[in-house]
Amino acid sequence: MASDEAVRVTSDRLLRWLAPRDWMAWGGVVGPAVFVADWAVLGAVRPGYSPVNEAISRLAEVGTTTRPEMTGGFVVYGAGLITYGLARRQRRPGRAWAWAVATGVATLGVAAFPLGRPLSEAAHAVFAVAGYATLAALPIAASGALADVGHRRLSRLSVLAGTTTGALLLASALGAPAHGLTQRLGLTVGDAWVALSAAAMLRNDFP
Repeated sequence: MASDEAVRVTSDRLLRWLAPRDWMAWGGVVGPAVFVADWAVLGAVRPGYSPVNEAISRLAEVGTTTRPEMTGGFVVYGAGLITYGLARRQRRPGRAWAWAVATGVATLGVAAFPLGRPLSEAAHAVFAVAGYATLAALPIAASGALADVGHRRLSRLSVLAGTTTGALLLASALGAPAHGLTQRLGLTVGDAWVALSAAAMLRNDFP
């Protein structure tokens, strides 16, 4: 009997430890902040690199001096979005949390399959496009829950953030002029929404 009770107590503690916690929302602040700081600084200091005309993934390309730092930025960002999504699942209605987790997983895929290796470039492209789509879908998915609780202005702003993110990232993926800048603008809009949303969660506000 005593051993059964010990197993039950241990199991309960493990389940509580694995359950999403409030602190996990910090992933939505820390992840985007590290990611943006990483590509901004590395893109500025790497000789011969053009943030306007080259993608962020080029900073993590095999054989480049900035690869370790940029890969680390991808990993922190991906992990941050996953933990934010799990916290959102517990704290907010709707399916927006799943888009956050999917964005994190896609980003980890981008890190795992860098440019510069013929066998990994196709996988890299798939994960990158998936990450663009899920990041754009995240604020749009959250807009419904906002409207349901009377935050119609925030709902409209969320739709605007998602569509702007999607449009800019689509233009970047299609090779628009200054596609590096277009990519950065699209990611910044989406990441700003995530960070503001996470901060609101930490304050127990919406969205």
